[in-house]
Amino acid sequence: MRISTKGRYALRVMIDLAKNGKGEFVKLQELSGRQQISEKYLEGILGTLVRGKLLEGARGKGGGYRLNCNPADCSVWDILSLMETSVAPVACLDRNAKKCDRAKFCVTLPVWKDLDTMIRGYLSSVTLEQFLRNMPESEGKIPGGKEWNCGL
Repeated sequence: MRISTKGRYALRVMIDLAKNGKGEFVKLQELSGRQQISEKYLEGILGTLVRGKLLEGARGKGGGYRLNCNPADCSVWDILSLMETSVAPVACLDRNAKKCDRAKFCVTLPVWKDLDTMIRGYLSSVTLEQFLRNMPESEGKIPGGKEWNCGL
């Protein structure tokens, strides 16, 4: 399982909005600048998050994006399940996988199912609020004055 760039960026943006939004709309330009993601690429990510109802978007003066969920209730799984085509450890467990003729005889399938359950359970247990609690007190700055992005 490998999380795509879009998935990692979506998580970073959601954490950013949880930290900096405080219920207010945050402009695309601000998010783009802080996260060092091009505005065009970021628009696609934000659109997916809006369609998935994790974000609210507003146009015009005072517009931008804000969380549509409580950080304590929004999990990494909520975000990644919108952004990724699959987070299954093997193709036969993908959402849209065709039924495998060998499934009832597959000796490894129980291991992959257990791993899939563990991955989903873990990612469902990690919330945006936990990221906020674990952030350094340096107001999102890392040594050298650059914004945090932690390689996510």
